[in-house]
Formats: sequence, structure tokens, C-alpha cells
Amino acid sequence: MSHIAVIDIGKSNAKLALVDRVTFDEVAVVTRPNIVSPGPPWPHFDLEGHWAFLLDSLRDFHASHGIDAISITAHGASCVLLDANGNLAAPMLDYEHPGPDDLTEAYDLLRSPFAETGSARLAGGLNIGAQLHWMFDQDPGLREKTAQILTYPQFWAYRLTGVATTERTSLGCHTDLWNPSHNSFSPLVAALGIAGKMAPVRMASDVLGTILPDVARQTGLPITTPVTCGIHDSNASLLPHLMTRKTPFSVVSTGTWVIAMTIGGREPQLDEDRDTLVNVNAHGDPTPSARFMGGREFETVIDGTFCAPTPADRKSVLDQPVMLLPSSAPLTGPFKGRTAKWRPYEPPHGSGQRSLATSYYLAMVTAECLKLTGHIGDIIVEGPFATNRDYLDMLAVATRCPVLATNNATGTSQGAARLVAGTSQEPPQYSEHQPFETDALLSVYAQSWTKAINDHDGMAINQSNR
Repeated sequence: MSHIAVIDIGKSNAKLALVDRVTFDEVAVVTRPNIVSPGPPWPHFDLEGHWAFLLDSLRDFHASHGIDAISITAHGASCVLLDANGNLAAPMLDYEHPGPDDLTEAYDLLRSPFAETGSARLAGGLNIGAQLHWMFDQDPGLREKTAQILTYPQFWAYRLTGVATTERTSLGCHTDLWNPSHNSFSPLVAALGIAGKMAPVRMASDVLGTILPDVARQTGLPITTPVTCGIHDSNASLLPHLMTRKTPFSVVSTGTWVIAMTIGGREPQLDEDRDTLVNVNAHGDPTPSARFMGGREFETVIDGTFCAPTPADRKSVLDQPVMLLPSSAPLTGPFKGRTAKWRPYEPPHGSGQRSLATSYYLAMVTAECLKLTGHIGDIIVEGPFATNRDYLDMLAVATRCPVLATNNATGTSQGAARLVAGTSQEPPQYSEHQPFETDALLSVYAQSWTKAINDHDGMAINQSNR
């Protein structure tokens, strides 16, 4: 049996998955928390801890199952700076650190407009350009010390192969550094003084080479083990469908972030103030997208205590109706800048009503994201929310579109594995979702939720195009 090891670094957890090369099933998975160290010089990720974990896990997986190739996926809004010796020039900044906001006015004078980059101006370090601008200000010698800048998945490819690269899906992930329509760097790269420091751009599926001798020694892997360039995690979720489905469709990748990506839809309603953007898919093509921090919101609202709703909970929530209005993560999403509100009351923590109303809330925000991206056709839900029937119910009703749930816990590892497996592949397996028999009540709930948003701030949300 042939296996692909996938390095899958999410914002919350670092993971190594062993994926069957034919079925794309996850054969084995190990994780470790992606903890942020407080600094100095700034909050940063434990890259060396991840590296030790990955080497140990690659050794164990190879000993127990065998590994034939390595692929990589990781979260966006992140880059790694290397010095002339190939070591870290500085710790990798946590993109949620608010430090870059201190230089907002100065940075905004440098960045290219949204119309050119498809990259909305975001808070903290969510724009890589803002990270770099702030870090260079904090450490005046850092720009000169930096020899190469790598996008994040490609840093792990570099550690494995010694080949330094950047890649389009990560460059196109609200960095401010890329022009999707021109397939080239934006003028900000020159404005930041890093034009000669960006590592060469490669395709996600490119094989950069084979593992370094030291990696082979520590893991027991053959020195001939190939390593692909790697891909941004949301685009990893999109890739299996991009390779095997006819347009139009949208993929909703769920996790800490919920990312809606539309392929072949109607003209999008992109608005940088509503956290829409133009991602770049694995083929290098612009992809209208919208996002919010749905997984983070879910955990925040239920406070880590999920209670499966009962039929009585559903009746109570739908009859009143009990609603959560945006936003519990106010720095991101189509309703950013607004304060979360419960109506007509806040359900108790640990109650089925609270879990249910939160699931409905997440579905309604997802529906708004899909409207903004110009969605038409099937909606494919990847990741943890694909097992949340209440979320799927409301999403199907709110969008009036077929909802397909993938039959795997996360699409990122399987998507990244397909970078290795080539173009002749079977499509992913889906469960076609049909709402409960209460979909008339769900429709009334969706209309009430929309009306509550309109009444709250006068912003019209047109459902007629859904």
C-alpha cells in the first residue's frame, strides 16, 4: 500500500496525517497544539517544536506503514524570514498580534488598492505586508538581515529539501503582495524593499526535490522521498473538487476559519470592508472568496461545552425565535465591527438551545459569505461543520441550494495529498444533505434573522439572489 505523509499546520493545531494514495483516507493522524509563545521580540510560533514533532512522527509513520512522498499544507497570513545562512532571521510573527495596527496610517500609504490585489485591509498581521512593515520598524536591521522570504507551507518544504520557494495560493491569501489578475507581485513588494528577497514562485504541485540527508537519517525515510511545494490550507480543501467537478459550485472550508470559495459563479459582490477577497487557487486562477472566524466563534459562544439539541430545543429556538446576531469575532467576517447580541434572550451555557442557535448563526453568516462571492450551484462543506446537521440544515434553507457534506473530518490533508497523486483521480465522496421536515420553520427563522440584521443597522441583505 502506498502512503503520502501530509504536514498540515493549522492555526490551532499542527498535524501530520498519513493518507492512502488511492482512496485518500487518513490512515493515521497525530497532532500537537500550535501554541503562541509571548516573545520577545513579538508573539511567535514554536517552529522548532513543530519540526521535532514532525521528524519524530515521520519516523514513526514510516516504521509502521511506509511513506512514499511528502506533501504540505498550512494556514495563510504567514511568512518566514531567513538569513543568509538559511536560518530564521526573526521569529515567525503570530498574525493575530495587534502590533501592526500601530502603523496603520503609514502602511496604508504603501499598499496597493483592493481592486488590484483582491486583498482586503485586515486587522493586526492578517496582511503579510503589514506584518513585514511592522517588523522592519520594530527591528531596523531586520530588512538587511533578511536574505529570503518564504510563504509558510513552503518553509516546511525548505526544511525538508533545502529549496526555498513561495507559492501562489499563499501569496494570494490576503497578503497585499500579489496581483491575481496579472499573476505577479504587487508594487508593495518594491515599496517594502523586498523585491530581491522573495523566494522564487513555484506551483503548489511542483516537486521541489527529495529530502535532505539529515532528514533521511532522523526519520529512516529513503533519501529519494519526493516533497511537493505545498499549498494554502483553504485551497487544499478546494483542490479535490477543482480537479474533479464541473462548475459552478462553491466549497466552504471550515475550521478555525470558515472560507467560502466560489468557482464559476455569478459576478461577485466583493467588498474589502466585509472581509471578501480574491484568493488564488492551485491552478493560479483568481477565486472570489469570503471568510469569517467561524470555528473560533463557535468555541467562544458555547464556551467549549457543546450540548446536542433535542427536538424540544429545536421547537423552542424556532418558535420564539432564539437568535444570535453578529459578531462574536468582530475583527473579521461580512459583519465585522458589530457587537454580538442575543434575541430575545441568551440561552444558558451548556444548553441545547445555545448550541443550536449558534449553529444557525454560523450557517446564516456562511450564507451571506456565499452571496457575496456570487455562488451558484452545489455547496460543498468541508471540515468539522460537515458533521453539524443543524448547520447544514440552515445553510441549505438560507441559500436554497443543494448542500453536500464531505465524508471526512478535514479536507486539507486529503487535498494536499492530491498534489502528489496526479490529475487522474476519483472525486471525493459526499453525503447529499436534506433538511429536516421543519424546513418551512427554518425558512421563517432565516427570514427573521435577516430582518433582525436589517433592523439593527439598516443594512439591506438581499436574499432574492440566493
